[in-house]
Amino acid sequence: MSTSKSTLSTHPVPQNLDFSQLSGSLKTFEINGQTVSYRAFENIVYVLKPTDTRYQVMNIYIPEAYFKNQSVDGFTAQTAPIFFPNDVGGYMPSQAGKPELNQRDGNTPNAIMVALSKGYVVASAGARGRTEANGRAPAAIVDLKAAVRYLKANDKNMAGDANKIISNGTSAGGALSALLGTSGNAVEFEPYLQALGAAKANDTIFAVSAYCPITNLEHADAAYEWQFNGVNDYEKMDISMLDYKVERKLVKGTQTPEQIRLSGSLKQQFPAYVNALKLKNPQGIAMTLDAQGNGTFKKQIEIMLMQSAQKALDAGKDLSNQTWLTIQNGKVIAADFNAYAKFVGRQKTTPAFDGVDLSTGENNLFGDENVDKKHFTQFGMANNTAANAQLADSKIIRLMNAMNFQSPTAYYRIRVGENDRDTSLAISQLLALQLKNQGKLVDYALPWGVPHSGDYDLDELFAWAKQISTQK
Repeated sequence: MSTSKSTLSTHPVPQNLDFSQLSGSLKTFEINGQTVSYRAFENIVYVLKPTDTRYQVMNIYIPEAYFKNQSVDGFTAQTAPIFFPNDVGGYMPSQAGKPELNQRDGNTPNAIMVALSKGYVVASAGARGRTEANGRAPAAIVDLKAAVRYLKANDKNMAGDANKIISNGTSAGGALSALLGTSGNAVEFEPYLQALGAAKANDTIFAVSAYCPITNLEHADAAYEWQFNGVNDYEKMDISMLDYKVERKLVKGTQTPEQIRLSGSLKQQFPAYVNALKLKNPQGIAMTLDAQGNGTFKKQIEIMLMQSAQKALDAGKDLSNQTWLTIQNGKVIAADFNAYAKFVGRQKTTPAFDGVDLSTGENNLFGDENVDKKHFTQFGMANNTAANAQLADSKIIRLMNAMNFQSPTAYYRIRVGENDRDTSLAISQLLALQLKNQGKLVDYALPWGVPHSGDYDLDELFAWAKQISTQK
């Protein structure tokens, strides 16, 4: 871990981490015909020994009503949950978010605006990322944990209930959101947090919202080939477009004979991994796969897809072109997962994440200050085609996977679009099942027709957040 001095600092390093010494500025915005007044506390460096204050800063926004002893939608300065969104995409560096219109369409309010309008205190932290030498794994999750500790340490000094922090993120940010929940207070992160001068507090959070989490990277290649093996035509995303927030450019092609061979080998690995997890579905049925990749786990995903399709049908959508579904009298009675994979199509070539030529963003994530890219699976290393390849430290690989921890966080909302091809549906399904098996309350769904994206159902997200925050 690096303890070097700040690089390219743009914000002053604080003498302490005391929020009460900060002064905010009063601002307003319009949303749905409503004027929202709030105080903005921006560019707060949330650690005492930052390595890059371009990113290790947090913006905190507090509804002005809370400074006047007023309530918003039933919340007060003492009871308002703290919405904690991150803007990470592609595991790249991210700035702290602000209340603004969405980048993609330019005319809908982002999650921060909606949260403020509904009475949430918002704390959006920036984080280092893989394209910076000091931003490789586990820098991003360490930064988010440090920001949580800042909020916990200042709970008495600022509006909002720091015992009700609700994280939110999409893609790699969704993976970090989930990891923030499952790894709360994990001792493995303590040396990294101490090196940054993080606040003396815990980093457990109340709830997690994760959209299409790109997580479980050490098993994501096998999961992807379990789903797409045999589908050899692809529409591959331009490597420079890994950030889900920008327009995605796809390049068509067909897998090479070597990629097809690797696909078959990876597919064979997946059943043993699933079976070793010893998971059960909500009905108590063991989630398993046979050597061919068939079994109850596959049927569970088919059930989730059927539920998504039925909801779309009930909403009046025409699904007659969905050849992988069997529909009778307005009811979805079967879904064929293999046919589904062919229908939605492959997006990534084999291996999808740990490239044998070290060409992926994830290879970059597991590099370090001296080696730009590394393998993070034994399979990638065994089939390596790059010169001077190295395998990342297993301890660091472990720190980036939400599946590797016993979660202290009780509430999870996981959304992966039915039309998302960036990672296998198996990855989110395994995460949801494991959390449920740990006794957590998990709201998991595959919204119909939705691609790799997030924050598309903010009314539903905040209805869930309010329900879990106010229940007795």
